[in-house]
Amino acid sequence: MKDLAGANLDKFKDPAVTAKGETRATVALTHPETLWFNTGTLCNIECVNCYIASSPSNDALVYITADEVRDYLDQIKARDWPVHEIAFTGGEPFMNPQMIEMTEAALAAGYEVLILTNAMRPMMRKSMQVGLLRLNKAYPGKLTLRISVDHYRADLHDAERGDGAFDKTLTGMKWLRDNGFRMAVAGRSVFADSDEDSRAGYGRFFAEHSFKIDAQDPGMTVLFPEMDESVEVPEITTACWSILDKSPDAVMCSSSRMVVKRKGAAAPAVLACTLLPYDPEFELGTTLQEAERDVALNHPHCAKFCVLGGASCSA
Repeated sequence: MKDLAGANLDKFKDPAVTAKGETRATVALTHPETLWFNTGTLCNIECVNCYIASSPSNDALVYITADEVRDYLDQIKARDWPVHEIAFTGGEPFMNPQMIEMTEAALAAGYEVLILTNAMRPMMRKSMQVGLLRLNKAYPGKLTLRISVDHYRADLHDAERGDGAFDKTLTGMKWLRDNGFRMAVAGRSVFADSDEDSRAGYGRFFAEHSFKIDAQDPGMTVLFPEMDESVEVPEITTACWSILDKSPDAVMCSSSRMVVKRKGAAAPAVLACTLLPYDPEFELGTTLQEAERDVALNHPHCAKFCVLGGASCSA
């Protein structure tokens, strides 16, 4: 985790109270809908603003296995969680050699599956293509691939992801389009575009390439705010819910958890949030039962990204 900077230095220290001594807001797991699996932090590229610092050399989170995924799928049923979606993120999920097997396990168990990918070379390997084609045919309408397109302009996308990245991703998206896959897109709001302008730009991009993605649907075109920890954000108190006219049930940790496997760990761990994979404060245990406890909103991301930004990693 990055060090907190600037005006946030005196904040987010105590999970129970804020720097002003007010009671910190917490969120209960009231309606678990999505269980995320981090497939590993290794990625084929290294992006400028990757929140998890994925790269070709970062293996802080190692490859999770299909058997480990199956164990958590069994735990969902044992705990009677009303989960409808299993989601995979990385790193680049298709770097994990068991990605197809894990996807199939989730689909066969009756869940919808969301895979976050850059749609580049790892996804385009023959073994992955064959597996994806088979699963998309066997489970029609149940599989969605959310493609990372930081900006609809190639030059701005490449500024984040490296020269030529846009064209490689576009090639992967065209393959998915031509083979009837359901696609969504994840963009970034780091370019000072308004939400309206961003969605209009993505709409033109989708239309140009005949991608069946709704630019106006925030579940299909997800625009993530910049996660800069040096920017001052307020701490969220229990009073904020009424002040903001917002329910804690609308915050991501009320409806999801993420499973990761740390390098050297004997077993995977369950985290409160997909955005805080390295912070030990947000590690809830190794089982879903342990992960049912409340989460204190004790991080700048909790305020800026979730409560004030209203963002969610899931559709």
